Amino acid sequence: MPSICLDEFITSPYALKEMNDLVICGTIGLDDIETPFGKVKSTLGGSGIYASLAASFFIKPGLVSIVGKDFPDEHLQTLKSRKINLDGVSKGQKTFRWSGFYEFDMNEAKTKKTELNSLKNFKPILPAHYKTAKYLFLANIDPELQLSIIEQASKKALILIDTMNYWIENKKPQLLKVIKQADIVLLNDAEARELFKTPSLILAAQKTLQLGAKYVIIKKGEHGALLFSQKSHFSAPGYPCENLKDPTGAGDSFAGGLIGYLSKRGQIDEPTIRKGVIFGSAIASYCAEDFGTLYRDKINFKDIKERYGIFREIRRF
Repeated sequence: MPSICLDEFITSPYALKEMNDLVICGTIGLDDIETPFGKVKSTLGGSGIYASLAASFFIKPGLVSIVGKDFPDEHLQTLKSRKINLDGVSKGQKTFRWSGFYEFDMNEAKTKKTELNSLKNFKPILPAHYKTAKYLFLANIDPELQLSIIEQASKKALILIDTMNYWIENKKPQLLKVIKQADIVLLNDAEARELFKTPSLILAAQKTLQLGAKYVIIKKGEHGALLFSQKSHFSAPGYPCENLKDPTGAGDSFAGGLIGYLSKRGQIDEPTIRKGVIFGSAIASYCAEDFGTLYRDKINFKDIKERYGIFREIRRF
């Protein structure tokens, strides 16, 4: 294992900052997942869940979402045990559910069934003590809901946003408005190409920056991620997972790890964001090595730091 300069790291994952520094808005769901390596039913899922669990290795995040009356108490206890604040989680009739499967090409999930349930009428509301958050992550929810959260949040908050093909195809004008207000934009490679009608990820990143974002991160699944700014770009490798089981939520875990690290460090510059990308990649790799969010109880902050060191060694030449 390569030696690591510890002053680059948070020394204790549970020497956490107080709430209000980070707010995450995304879905809470119950997932049925099947891959060539097994299956799980009604497992804890949703973009807000994956991101919040990843961020909780660094900071106490506040979650904005909705669950139904059918949401298992054991899952609520899991979130509370990870110091995730649930004051922004409202309760509806029935929890969002997703059922899908993967074949051996695990870059693409095949959806069997999606039940929006309480998400159909979800109107996110920030509690008063969330409105002063310095960092805000808006997962791949409806861009109209993303805009609603931005309007409620502090004008000084750093905003990280994610999206998905569905919103590009159905609400592109609203999504472009969100991008114009974001500091960091996350897109996967297919989304970047579709959003700007170009095969070039470089051109897609440039067009995103021209809209007003300070940084653009293009996720490439198992092949890593690209970070772009006006002055430079950075290529992060994918972690060579030998025990890949389920990539569900890996992208959201990447985002949560990134924004959690930035929130903990309390500074935004390109060197810090590059390190955040690697931390997010390390957590995402652990996520993909187990089903759903089950990795959360099998690793600690020491494991994440060690994998960070492996990433750095991979890029040394």
